[in-house]
Amino acid sequence: MELGITGRVAMVAAASKGLGKAAAAALVKEGCRVSICGRDRAALEAARAELGGSVLAVPCDVTNPAEIEDWFKATLAAFGQVDILVTNTGGPPAATFLDLTEAQWESGVQSTLLNVVRMSRLVLPGMRERKWGRIVHITSLVAKQPVPLLTISSALRAGLSALTKTMATEFGPDNVLVNALLPGHVLTDRQLHLAEVRSRKDGTTVEDYFEKANASIPVRRLGRPEEIGDVIAFLCSERASYLTGSSIQVDGGIIQGTL
Repeated sequence: MELGITGRVAMVAAASKGLGKAAAAALVKEGCRVSICGRDRAALEAARAELGGSVLAVPCDVTNPAEIEDWFKATLAAFGQVDILVTNTGGPPAATFLDLTEAQWESGVQSTLLNVVRMSRLVLPGMRERKWGRIVHITSLVAKQPVPLLTISSALRAGLSALTKTMATEFGPDNVLVNALLPGHVLTDRQLHLAEVRSRKDGTTVEDYFEKANASIPVRRLGRPEEIGDVIAFLCSERASYLTGSSIQVDGGIIQGTL
């Protein structure tokens, strides 16, 4: 399928590895010029080299407003505009409600919610002026199916789904389409970390955790990062021109709700 986004400029956050890198790879494959960011300079440069194509790599901690703005300015200097934004962050601490401190809640709001707001505010004026834009927020299955061990993430990811809907309503008249993507269990560093946390809590092994995780998923396996990247590329494309305000599950069927 021809996605019709060759030459478009995309910013993909936290793209030195994991789902961000998979999203960047899918967009590069479709002919986009892609600006990626990440905190680890060495990992970021390695990702840039691996991605090939027209890729700008800018060190940036997306919890830092000044660094987000510097990344945006560097992207404009290199490519002239931003047509596509993929927001993405590492998850907040994994803990149950009474084990969390107020400082951890405040940090979670900064790292999971406010950085999305800041990135979106930077790119929206240009998108609205050009009457074309795509924003995809990478969130999590916990937006629809909360998990006690992921208390902060469950609360804030649900908030991001609401933000997605309000943004879609406000900016739809400008042909700026906004969607959220809710991955299930995907084999990334974050998933490995959660497996270690959960297995310690349950007194089992990581291998036992993954065996149970696979059994809980209707397709009986974890997702591959590139499967998430491909859906993101579609959401950013001309083929998704009537799709906005949706929180789309890419989870192998694990979310049991119907809404």
